[in-house]
Amino acid sequence: MLGFRIQRRDKPLGFYSAFVVLAAVVLALLFSGGILALRGTPPVEGMRVLLQSAFGSRWALEDSLAKAVPIFLCSLGVGVTFRLQIWNIGAEGQYAMGAVGATWAALTLPGLPWYLLLPLMGLVSFGAGAVWGLVPAFFRLRWQVNEIIVTLMFNYIAILFLEFLVYGAWKDPVSFGFPMTPTFSDNAIIPMIGMTRLNWGIVVCVLAGIAIWVFFRYTRLGFELAACGENVRAARYAGMPYNLLVYLVMGFSGGLAGWAACIEVSANLNRLQPSVMAGYGYTAIVVAWLARLNPLAIAVASFLLAGLRVGTENLQLELQVPSAFGSIMEGLILLTVLAGSFFIDYQVRRRGRL
Repeated sequence: MLGFRIQRRDKPLGFYSAFVVLAAVVLALLFSGGILALRGTPPVEGMRVLLQSAFGSRWALEDSLAKAVPIFLCSLGVGVTFRLQIWNIGAEGQYAMGAVGATWAALTLPGLPWYLLLPLMGLVSFGAGAVWGLVPAFFRLRWQVNEIIVTLMFNYIAILFLEFLVYGAWKDPVSFGFPMTPTFSDNAIIPMIGMTRLNWGIVVCVLAGIAIWVFFRYTRLGFELAACGENVRAARYAGMPYNLLVYLVMGFSGGLAGWAACIEVSANLNRLQPSVMAGYGYTAIVVAWLARLNPLAIAVASFLLAGLRVGTENLQLELQVPSAFGSIMEGLILLTVLAGSFFIDYQVRRRGRL
């Protein structure tokens, strides 16, 4: 009797897995085109505007690259926790606390020289994000509290705390009622690179990506972290410090999200305001899964998702497509890639005869 069975692949799909992911993204774009058609927007014209606005000119490429910086840093951190099977959904809150930390340093010590103030802002933002990541790790290890729920709830607390500050204690008295802090001093602003729309924060991205790649490929701790993610019981039996690794990855992940926020408030906004919360922490989850936790692939996926954000903004301007369309596209991409990952890890074989 003819039938089919599903089994895990004996060998990794390797290079061909990239085609599966690419097919999943194309499928998501087709679904997105269908949604445009349902609301009366010409899908072909919509996709042309989206892709042209995202990647069709030097201005578009620079804008996409600039938006990819915070997404990339948040995704790197999320990817590290996912390798240990720790489901950190709290990059958005850790990003918010990083923005608060960087702003505190900028407003408290505005007269410091730039070569002291900018590293201090980076240090404080990293620490604030790391602490916000360590608390859910403590709850998980001490009381077995699900880290998905805790990190998700912590997002709301952090965002509300940020809004409390910009609407209250840190509100600029001459902002005509708008919720924002005073503008940072020149010493607290990361400069732009030449005449481009890119800032020197992109160097942090490159160094962080290289460091994480080297860490996982060439260090013992990186090997232990990956091994713990594969089988926690076996790793503990082998004497690997699982609890220490959980604290390490959660703190490091939160710190990277804090750095991302520091770059955003310093280089792009020059102050703290509610618009800094653009959903980069949630997009980071999509990027990490899309890239299958590979640092190089995370860089590519961050650039593509950032480009879609830029394209969606122009869709809103030119074709009056709601801004929520961007979130729908991200969700569709995540769903199709998750579905596609099944064929990367498993294969369907025929069983029996006709």
